Amino acid sequence: MNTASTSEPRWLTDEQQRVWRSYIDATTLLEDHLDRQLQRDAGMPHVYYGLLVKLAESPRRRLRMTELAMYAKITRSRLSHAVARLEKNGWVRREDCPDDKRGQFAVLTDAGHDVLRQTAPGHVEAVQQAMFDRLSTEQQKALGEIMRIVAEGLQPSEAGADLPWLR
Repeated sequence: MNTASTSEPRWLTDEQQRVWRSYIDATTLLEDHLDRQLQRDAGMPHVYYGLLVKLAESPRRRLRMTELAMYAKITRSRLSHAVARLEKNGWVRREDCPDDKRGQFAVLTDAGHDVLRQTAPGHVEAVQQAMFDRLSTEQQKALGEIMRIVAEGLQPSEAGADLPWLR
């Protein structure tokens, strides 16, 4: 029997409600701001930029698709769609995995690396202006620690965890 449905909900306190709504407002506006900047400068959404960055940071500029989905915190289906769009632009290519007939690698092409190099300065400036310029060093450290704790709590390590990249 599910006891959660029979017990009283744990309603947010007024302060928790204020914090929660501030978080939702800030993350929604920040993601929109970064999406618009990247669409304007490179014709890609923020999530695609993140995929290019992760590939650029990887050995031989390539990762297994499953690993890339995990790093991006997105479903494999969403990743497949994103990589298809990036392939169409010539920024990424897929390669079959020699060890696993079902596995594939996403590989950052030279053209993808070039667009990343051209786009990075404007993107970093947008992040600095939208977020870090508004926070003290202490606030930046606190925010980083808070977000790490939240992210770790939402990524259980036990088998059967319902995580986006496992769907």
